[in-house]
Amino acid sequence: DGENIPVDLMLEAVGRIVAATDLPVTADLEGGYGDPADTIRRAIDLGVVGANIEDQMRPVAEAAANVAAVMKVAEDEGVDFVLNARTDAFLRADDRDPAEVLADAIERGRAYLDAGAPVVFVPGVLDEFQVAELVSAFGLQRLTLIGLPGIPPLARLQELGVARVSYGPMSQNVALTALRELVEDVHRGGGVPASMRRLN
Repeated sequence: DGENIPVDLMLEAVGRIVAATDLPVTADLEGGYGDPADTIRRAIDLGVVGANIEDQMRPVAEAAANVAAVMKVAEDEGVDFVLNARTDAFLRADDRDPAEVLADAIERGRAYLDAGAPVVFVPGVLDEFQVAELVSAFGLQRLTLIGLPGIPPLARLQELGVARVSYGPMSQNVALTALRELVEDVHRGGGVPASMRRLN
């Protein structure tokens, strides 16, 4: 994350994933590595049909222009591309007033939808009121969230009209949490929990 992986290496990994499955592949391409439109063009050439692109809290006009450029590339390439246009408003909220953060996320999300993005990704620990406000502002099936501890349950998010919930690195975090708890229990003199499932 953070575009620390060189773009060529990132795209090589994405290409290997595309080659390994018949399923549609969407790629997390950070902020676009300095040139979102070209990065998306290269990803489409690999067979990618969707991507996350972060706004990284750039000025709204600049971020919306990036969205428009990405969608123009997809149109030129003849791909029904699902851009998950991400705003970092909640992730970079710091000590700002929550109402101000929500208004910022709404402004940014609407700008990205107007620029052609089919969905807007608003990661963060959002409560039900915030989710409902975002859905109201964007429309049904236009909001993407990330499954974090503290957000409403998946069934409730579906009722509210959320389009997609990504679990990103959460499966790895859950597995590493279980491993840490095992090590801590063994260190205390315990052992493998009886609740462990045999996977082979």
